[in-house]
Amino acid sequence: MTLRGRLTAAFLTVVLGPVLLGAFFVGSTLSAVDRGRATERLGVAAAGVRTSVDALCQQLRAAADAVALVADPAARSRAADQVVGRGLAAAVLIVDPAGRTSYATAGGPAGPWQDCAADATTGPVRALAAQVRLRDPAGADLGTVAAAQPVDPAFVARLAAVTGAGVTLLDDPGRITHTTETREVRAAVLAAARQADGDRVTGTTDGRYVRRVGPAPGQPLPLVLSVPGERPPGLYAALVGAVVLAALLAVVAAWRLARVTTRPLVELAGAVDRVAHGDLSTRVPVRSRDEIGRLAGAFNRMTRETGSYVAALTSSRDQLRGHLAVLGDTLASTHDLQRILRVILHSAIAATGARAGAVLLVDGDGALVGQCVEGLDGRWPTEDPADPATLRVPVGAGVLGRVAATGEPLRGRWEATDTPTGEPSCETYVAVPFAAPRGTEPRPERPGHPPADSDGSSSARPAPRRDLESRRDLEPSSDDSCALGVLALYDRLGADEFDDDDLVTLRTFAGHAAVAVENVRVHEEAQRLSLTDPLTGLWNYRYLRESIRREVERANRFGRMLSVLALDLDRFKHVNDTWGHAAGDAVLVEFARRVRGEIREVDLAFRHGGEEFVVLLPETDARGATIVAERLGAVIRGQPVPVEVHAGEVVRVPVTVSIGIAVYPDHAAGGQQVLDAADEALYAAKAAGRDGYRLARPPDPVPTQEIPVVVAAVSPPDGLPRAGAGDGATAAQGGASSGPHPPRQSRGR
Repeated sequence: MTLRGRLTAAFLTVVLGPVLLGAFFVGSTLSAVDRGRATERLGVAAAGVRTSVDALCQQLRAAADAVALVADPAARSRAADQVVGRGLAAAVLIVDPAGRTSYATAGGPAGPWQDCAADATTGPVRALAAQVRLRDPAGADLGTVAAAQPVDPAFVARLAAVTGAGVTLLDDPGRITHTTETREVRAAVLAAARQADGDRVTGTTDGRYVRRVGPAPGQPLPLVLSVPGERPPGLYAALVGAVVLAALLAVVAAWRLARVTTRPLVELAGAVDRVAHGDLSTRVPVRSRDEIGRLAGAFNRMTRETGSYVAALTSSRDQLRGHLAVLGDTLASTHDLQRILRVILHSAIAATGARAGAVLLVDGDGALVGQCVEGLDGRWPTEDPADPATLRVPVGAGVLGRVAATGEPLRGRWEATDTPTGEPSCETYVAVPFAAPRGTEPRPERPGHPPADSDGSSSARPAPRRDLESRRDLEPSSDDSCALGVLALYDRLGADEFDDDDLVTLRTFAGHAAVAVENVRVHEEAQRLSLTDPLTGLWNYRYLRESIRREVERANRFGRMLSVLALDLDRFKHVNDTWGHAAGDAVLVEFARRVRGEIREVDLAFRHGGEEFVVLLPETDARGATIVAERLGAVIRGQPVPVEVHAGEVVRVPVTVSIGIAVYPDHAAGGQQVLDAADEALYAAKAAGRDGYRLARPPDPVPTQEIPVVVAAVSPPDGLPRAGAGDGATAAQGGASSGPHPPRQSRGR
């Protein structure tokens, strides 16, 4: 029996069955449509809330940045008042590093202030705030600047006007703080909001729909949005009337209805089969406006949107792979290693659809250390899941260790029987090694204190391994390149495991990571060589000029003193002439080591040239400088330097040092002048017999100049002095007795 015959018999046997089913279908469909529209409206309203809060946070952050960019504290306070006066923020608060309030504008909102960068609240929110770090030109921390805007009923009303929905602000326990809802619907909205979870939409008893928004990163306010339903109030009464009327016509329309019903169903079934075989261009003709027609229209929209999504995803993947060369050029143009690794990891996750990932570098102890992680919260195998440093895997151990040791990429599924090695827990993984570019050798270690890069990072010492494989060949090739680290991704979305295409894509990103890491290493080495002395490891004369300028500016700014020690090894030429230049180099190296051991971390030691050295003592007066000079002289003369002059023969060379001391601003008015003053004091110490120190003399006072004044023979009637003609003899006498004397140039200027 065909479907049409069975439907006809069913209509004739049970008349009201299909009618009731149709009425139920219409009611449920209208309810679903009503809920869907309400969900869309709430989604648009949620997006509007996030956009409005984000715009406010950006405005507050810009206002705080504008105040933080002002260097002078007094001007910074005026800038804060101007920001408030222009309406960019309701209040500005400046806090020093100790947490004390340096300046606060008047009329600010009451606390607590909710930070825009936070993702949760702990109580009632009175204001939104954005804060930035306050630093001086040298990079020292001076505190924070915070700009705030009150969260009050007017703010909630503006959000409601922007979103077109009712807005309710909650505090942490779930009580209403501010709302635009009427008193009659507040209780229903609050009850529905307590049942809402995440972005899920919940209905109320009076036909409204409620959705919670936040708190979340970038939107820290716990808000509840509500919109009224659009379902007609007399819907069910109309359906009952339709059922009664349909019952009278059911017998007459049974055969016709069966025929009309089965034809689009057959067409829809055939279309579903074609879509299941991958033909997303299939369309179903819409022959009516009833439920079947609506179903056909929904099916057509579904296939059309699915085809658009597939095309967009394919195009995005092709564009991403096509622009990898541009990404490589961008990564190679910066030396901020952490930023480079974040860009590479985020791009790799987006290209492969992974849930999480990590970039690990090999350190000097032969272990892989996580430098950049993403999406690994709650997956750590240690007791401290919030510390990224817990991602540490020995080379050769576990999946990541085997990849670093063998140079071969691995992908697969994590089995429950695998032994934990400090790696994050996952279901599937893919890991690719990356190495230094071919022909690059590890840089040698040198003595001294090389400067860190701008981001504070330092390159790990590489270990020998097999080179990166080619982009298309899955078999590794062996050469003399050095392993730098591993790029790993976890838990691919939309698939059971990572495939070969993901592996090829990840190899490309690993290659960019290798180039970026090596560029940072080369940059650090070049920077270190340009600023340090290769023999002693101390800072060189080039860095001395920059440091003395910076320290003098800092002393001026904070009203502090700066002491300069000029050191010179006594009779160093005799050491070179007696035991050779190799022995002289050994004496210089040992002298530099002892100097570093006697000064503070904030002090700076330089090799000025030959056997001459300079030490800068920030925030140190003359008394403190003499104490340091006495300590340096004692540690140098107290123990001769052992030097190997021949094979197995060690000679202990006695060494003494002469030291000149100058203090800024007591002995000079500038950086070069205080160096010259210390140098003159050094010559005085040598002239006094060496092995001692001398303090620079205070500068000569600036000579004054007398100005001749013409003396009149008779006072004017008004008693006021006059300039101009007077008694020539008197004027000549006055000029002879008090004539000008040219000023004498002070020493060292």
